Amino acid sequence: MSELVTGEAVALELRPARLPSRALAVLLDLAVAVAVYVAVTVALMASTSSLDVAAQTALSIATFVLVLVGGPIAVETLSHGRSLGKMACGLRVVRDDGGPIRFRHSLVRGLIGVIEILMTLGVVACVASLVSARGRRLGDVFAGTLVVRERVPFSSAGFMPPPPPWLAGRFSGLDLSAVPDDLWLAVRQYLARMGQLDPRVGWAMAERLAADVAVRTGAPVPREVPPPAYLAAVLQERQAREARRAFGAAPAPAAPPPAPVAPPPTALPPTAPPGGRPEVPRDVPSEGRPGTGFVPPA
Repeated sequence: MSELVTGEAVALELRPARLPSRALAVLLDLAVAVAVYVAVTVALMASTSSLDVAAQTALSIATFVLVLVGGPIAVETLSHGRSLGKMACGLRVVRDDGGPIRFRHSLVRGLIGVIEILMTLGVVACVASLVSARGRRLGDVFAGTLVVRERVPFSSAGFMPPPPPWLAGRFSGLDLSAVPDDLWLAVRQYLARMGQLDPRVGWAMAERLAADVAVRTGAPVPREVPPPAYLAAVLQERQAREARRAFGAAPAPAAPPPAPVAPPPTALPPTAPPGGRPEVPRDVPSEGRPGTGFVPPA
């Protein structure tokens, strides 16, 4: 088990991926890369059949480098450490400190992977992973990276306290699309271990994580909401949205606003007809007695 050290020098758990899951992810990535390589090679051979042998050899080498070496590097860089095989196995490549990888990390891993995976059929990578305490291959050692498990069972992650009931639905209108996955991972790890932290250190971590989430959502943290409760409520909102997307459930419609109440009609004073005598309404009582609807003749 590895640990992520935060800015407050508090260790949060990172769970390194085991060799079987890593090997399965690599096999899936290789299968996709080889399929693309074969398709591109066949297309090039059909379109460049008129070229000489030297030109065809140069194109084959360039295709090999671009597809089998450059392709995985580009995918790993753009996906922040999640290739197709790693997404299928629930894995991710991160830095030693738990942060997202950059292009230079993917470049070092990809170049060394040509030697320890492609040229040696994965033997060197397997031996290095078995020898390493955290299951890292040579590319991870030189790049300063680590392959971790993203899908951690809830029972092993610790108890995450639910948000207070008075915060239910409070953050349903937040835009959570800009919050990165590594920040959600840090929030989950903090909530799972907040009971084990020193109160002052834990409060400082909650304030920092809440500020990071608020910056990416574009809405400040309400002053009356404590940072740990804010993190728990926002995380619950994200999980509820993921559940709705997974099961195809539409969000509950908002209650319609109450209809405006019309003001009572005001009584109009009696008007005098052209003859000069005021007209008495038939349904208005006179002299305190109930009206009968009878009007005496003039």
